[in-house]
Amino acid sequence: MREVELERPLKILANRRRLAILNLLRKKREASVSAISEAIRLSFTSTSKHLTMLERGGFLEKEQRSLEVYYRIAEESPPIYLAVSAMF
Repeated sequence: MREVELERPLKILANRRRLAILNLLRKKREASVSAISEAIRLSFTSTSKHLTMLERGGFLEKEQRSLEVYYRIAEESPPIYLAVSAMF
C-alpha cells in the first residue's frame, strides 16, 4: 500500500475515542449511538462525529432502525483494521 493511501486510515485511527468505539463494537458486534456514547463516556454529539469519521473511512457500517442508528464493524473494513484489532 502506498503512503498516500495509508495516511487517511491511520489519521482516522489516531484517536483514543475512535479506537475505543472500534474495540466496543468488536466485542458487542453492534450498538446504537446512545449505547456507544454511554459506554465510552462521551456526549452524543461528539460520539456521532467520531462514528461518522469511522464510517466514511470504511471502518463501520450503519443501519437506521426507527429513531435509532446502529453501527457495526464493516464487513470489508480497511486492511489496517485487522492489524489494529489484533492489538486490543
